[in-house]
This record gives sequence, C-alpha cells and structure tokens, in this order.
Amino acid sequence: MAPATDPHTVSCPHCREAVEGLATLNAATRALRAEAPAGLHALAHRVMNIVSAEVRLGRLLPLADPVRDLRISESAAAKVLRQAADTVPGAKAATCGLLPEGDGTGVRVTMTLAAALDGPLPDRVQQVRRSVLHSAVQDLGLDVTAVDITVVDLLEPDPLLPPGGGGPS
Repeated sequence: MAPATDPHTVSCPHCREAVEGLATLNAATRALRAEAPAGLHALAHRVMNIVSAEVRLGRLLPLADPVRDLRISESAAAKVLRQAADTVPGAKAATCGLLPEGDGTGVRVTMTLAAALDGPLPDRVQQVRRSVLHSAVQDLGLDVTAVDITVVDLLEPDPLLPPGGGGPS
C-alpha cells in the first residue's frame, strides 16, 4: 500500500490499484531471488565464458578461397604469424595485427618485433617478412597484400650463431 503521507494515492482508486500491483510484483521478485535455482549461477558462468571467448577472437578475416566464404579469427592468425616471425634467428615478434584490405579477401599484416643487431637490420627484417608471408599463404591461406614490420626493441645476439644471423634466407 502507498505511504499515508500521499493523500492522492490513498484516495485515488487507480493509483491504489497500481501500487497494489507493484507490491505484488515486488513480493514475487523477492520470492524468486530467494529461490535462486541451483544451476542458475553455473548457467550464467557458462554464458559469460562463451561471450568472453567470442570477444577474444577478434574480427574474422577472409581466407583466399573464391568458392567458399571461409574465415579465420584475427587472434588465431596473428598467433601463427608471430610464431613464423620467431623462427628467424635474432628476431622475436612483439605484436601482430591483421586488417582486411580492399573489397575482396586481401589482408594487410602489421607487426612489431625485437631484433638482434648481429647482422644488417634490413636483411633480418626481410627474412621475417618472407617467413610471415610464407606462413600466411601456405599455412593459413590468407591473401596478404603487405607485411609492414617495425623494429621496436633490440635483442642480444645469440652467441651460438655466426655473424649475419646464420638463419634461413
């Protein structure tokens, strides 16, 4: 019932009916909260885990298949491309981003990495670019339009490698 300090609510049949309806709804809501079905929290937890996993996937990128509409998550593709960069001796990928480019299936790769200075830096960056491009095309089936690489940190040279990196060319 409405507070006694509001004379209109007490005297108006419409307002009284509305307040009584709200009181009934309030009582039902309290009863449902008190019951809290046993699996409700587990269900809410599972739903939130699924939602979180969807968010972590990032955008879906097109694969270079003209017949089928195939896609890969940005996070999965970036992980594979960082690993490809890390196969080059004296290089360690820091970040990798992929952006759809153009109207088709093109993808632009942007990567930051740390590199050792035990050989010419442009050669090391070119080795990383080739490794990333090969993996993108062969392993993932991406139509890569460019691989942009920025060196953001330096690594200590590997003492076991001869000068020049000694890695694959």
